[in-house]
Amino acid sequence: MTHRDPLHVLVESFFREYLQRARGASRHTVLSYSHALRLFFGFVADSTGKTAASLRIADVTAENVLAFLDHLGSCGRKASTRNLRLTALRSLCRHLLCQDPTHAGQYQRILSLPSKKVQAPVVTYLEPEEVRVLLRQPDRRKRAESRDHALLLFLYNTGARISEALAVRRNDLQLTRPFQVQLHGKGRKNRICPLWSETAKAMKRFLQDRPAAGDDHVFKSARGTALSRDGADYILQKYLRRAAEELPVLRRKHVTPHVMRHSCACALLQAGVDLSVIRDYLGHESIATTARYTKTNLDMKRRVLDAFWKHSGLTRVCNPTWRPSHDLLSFLGSL
Repeated sequence: MTHRDPLHVLVESFFREYLQRARGASRHTVLSYSHALRLFFGFVADSTGKTAASLRIADVTAENVLAFLDHLGSCGRKASTRNLRLTALRSLCRHLLCQDPTHAGQYQRILSLPSKKVQAPVVTYLEPEEVRVLLRQPDRRKRAESRDHALLLFLYNTGARISEALAVRRNDLQLTRPFQVQLHGKGRKNRICPLWSETAKAMKRFLQDRPAAGDDHVFKSARGTALSRDGADYILQKYLRRAAEELPVLRRKHVTPHVMRHSCACALLQAGVDLSVIRDYLGHESIATTARYTKTNLDMKRRVLDAFWKHSGLTRVCNPTWRPSHDLLSFLGSL
């Protein structure tokens, strides 16, 4: 930049000093915020007839932010996407507020912009019986399908995000008692998750012929590289198609690897596990995130309804059985 306006310097310090060093934000967060700010500054440059390099602090205004958010809506972006972009801009403005207090009012106006209300989607999950049918599909005598069975069982056992499961390395696993795995979660937060003995056995089975290297990824593709998200989804869809032949109801469900995480959470709820324990098990930041599963779990709602019926003291009304009259004319005349 040829001018002395500090925008470029402050944006750079936002990423290098604030996000990465002070907050310790994950690579995913840095990339997400970088993408949001590229979109915003590109929009402002186009709408003002400037180049991105010539933008100044004076261009970071609530009016420009609102115009940018409206533009996202006109392009068909969902309210959740709009809110994500606004979150990135608010984070930048909080940094600017500390570094450049002379424009505090300008930044405060952006910070006061509200997020749009988003209707939470209904959580899709598999009932335990559906998961059992799914886990029966891989032929564990085949090497590739032995890996697939271990992956599906691991996802259901741990409730891990797919990114966490695919990032697991040999030295994260403990396949001797007590069986457990260290998961590397969002925001660089790690947690220890216990493993069922059946999960540990499945992991040992497909790993036994592979050379043991501590930093080696556990779940690999046929090429020997770390399994990708698309690869994991392909594996899941393959066995879902097989399971649907046995359980047709699965054809009506949109099942992704993340649905295995939802299924784990709902199964824990059905087993009577406390919400705070499930929060720690899944690595949620807030218990409010975990609580949404109580709104979705149909089995729990059925049990509540049954308990309500019994407590109400109502009795079922048995209507007398209707039988046809043998005297057709008498019956018609009685109507």
